[in-house]
Amino acid sequence: MASSKVTAVFSLFAFAVIHSLTASLPFKRLVMRVAGPKAETLYLPAYSLIAGLTILPLVYQLYKNPGRILYKVPSPWRWLMVGGQLIAGTLSLMAFRDAPHRFKIRSQLSGPQASEADSLRIKGVYRWVRDPFLLSGVIMIWLTPFMTVNLLIVYILTTIYFYMGSLHWEKRLVVQFGDEYREYRKRVNRIIPGLRRRVKESDQSLANIT
Repeated sequence: MASSKVTAVFSLFAFAVIHSLTASLPFKRLVMRVAGPKAETLYLPAYSLIAGLTILPLVYQLYKNPGRILYKVPSPWRWLMVGGQLIAGTLSLMAFRDAPHRFKIRSQLSGPQASEADSLRIKGVYRWVRDPFLLSGVIMIWLTPFMTVNLLIVYILTTIYFYMGSLHWEKRLVVQFGDEYREYRKRVNRIIPGLRRRVKESDQSLANIT
């Protein structure tokens, strides 16, 4: 039904608006003014909770009106796909672990020259890929072992949203870390992993020059 597609798209749009608003720097400035230093530790859990709650209407709509089934992947291939989704989810957790300083509100609001600024400190999954969240998100949705019409529409729009969000996030990282991030961006791809050797070689070349 066309109405189920419209409802699913509207639910996704509402989630994207709320998600983008709560991730924006003006909203974070407001939170800092209201909550003070506590915002640094409370913001990320609260942000994740809001994201989880606001995605529930979309999940419900897809569950209630999934649309015509396009395919179902049989065993054992479906379990391989689920395993890939679990690996992708682990990648997201590793990305938080390897770069917690990227999510500090004070650093995001201050820029690379301020006293609150951190160095980029490339390690872990960031040696392989610039945006592991984009990579893991794309893998998790497209490795779903079944597909319906409504799900396909939502996944296509979600992939576009992920990519546009990655572009915006990277602009913010340039503001946050300055030339250090610009140089890193030249050496590592946004989403295609496997360039760790190039990062190491480049780092070694810089060390030899200095």
